Amino acid sequence: MTTHALRGAFLTFDDDPFSVSPEQAMRYESDGLILIEDGTIRAAGSAAELERTLPADATVDRYDGVIMPGFVDTHLHFPQTEMIGAYGEQLLDWLDTYTFPTETKFADEAHSARVAEIFLDELVRNGTTCAMAYSTVHPGSVDALFSAAEKRGMRILTGKTCMDRNAPPALCDTPQRAYDESKALLERWEGRGRASYVITPRFAPTSSPEQLEALGALAAEYPDVAIQTHLSENHGEIAWVKELFPQAKDYTDVYDSYGLLRPRAVLGHGIHLSDRELEVLSERGASIAHCPTSNFFLGSGLFDMARAIDPARPVSVGIGTDVGAGTSFSLLATLREAYKVAQLNHQSLAADKLLYRVTAGNAQVLGLGESIGRIAPGYEADLIVLDPRATPLMAARDATSESLAERLFVLITLGDDRAVQATYVAGVRVHDRDEAPVGVSFESR
Repeated sequence: MTTHALRGAFLTFDDDPFSVSPEQAMRYESDGLILIEDGTIRAAGSAAELERTLPADATVDRYDGVIMPGFVDTHLHFPQTEMIGAYGEQLLDWLDTYTFPTETKFADEAHSARVAEIFLDELVRNGTTCAMAYSTVHPGSVDALFSAAEKRGMRILTGKTCMDRNAPPALCDTPQRAYDESKALLERWEGRGRASYVITPRFAPTSSPEQLEALGALAAEYPDVAIQTHLSENHGEIAWVKELFPQAKDYTDVYDSYGLLRPRAVLGHGIHLSDRELEVLSERGASIAHCPTSNFFLGSGLFDMARAIDPARPVSVGIGTDVGAGTSFSLLATLREAYKVAQLNHQSLAADKLLYRVTAGNAQVLGLGESIGRIAPGYEADLIVLDPRATPLMAARDATSESLAERLFVLITLGDDRAVQATYVAGVRVHDRDEAPVGVSFESR
């Protein structure tokens, strides 16, 4: 058994700062030591107390920044990596113009494998150590992402995107194929290493009632497996759903009627929801993935987090980068957009609440709160080191910070991938900002 340690200031969350005070929720060690054995945290606390427990042959990495749990992303599209930043459309036209043509390329397994490597490189470079991601309709795209993550020892959740209408023929399957291929992939990957399968209807407009029924049957067979889809992102989309499912009470009722709402069901966006819909989501234990960069970029609207998490009928909320409608893999960049959305809704989100969301909070959304998202004994050693002085401006601003809360908030408002000094996956350093990266291109070599 090998022991490795990280030494430096560390920050983690033992409780939810939306429910208790920051002092109760957050644990900060100004000079901490995190002991790692075989990919798992053995101990974490004051360096003065733990240093004497280190084995003589233990290696120690020392950092001047802030060590945190690795970031967790609850909603993004791995195939859209190469079309990030595409210009000029809102949701439905954007899908037809950019997304569907891009996803068609993933019939080529070699292309899927290349993009999977780029995608994972970007995640760890931005401090994301776990993500729930969409693949394409092609089973090979799912295998490519899981295989690439498996080589890195990285925790990834993904699944075959299911569509049988209102999409190009090359991207459509059938209700039976959606069920059969999803089940085969689920049985191949669920629980294998750090892989988790996700049942994935893209969104209601691209699945017939028969396909949603088939995926609901699959979900019933595997009651603990995660589910992901989209919900109420855009007014045009909502009107379209009403035309396609006239018998449904609302958009949320479409998924509910097919048994697709439950704990570990993560619905992207959820911007324009009625009180009834929020009540149903709360009762079912389903979650919303708030994607502020994407919502701004596509002009979809402003998600009201305070309304969603209302203690009278709370809905669990995670944060997602989305990609490629989201404009960055950086959850730091995404958090500052979440802050701006809250400001426009006359709310304020302090640094502790924002950072909780992308660590322990997002882990809870994915049903992994007992495994990742915290620095504590028994947790998987997915860790990042953030550098509050990563740029000249950040260094100058950090020098004026008078509290930890201010320092963390400036890190969010000014930080990006440059602020991620190192990323550890299962205790192994997989990214070092100060070492030259090895690039992979989208094109064949």
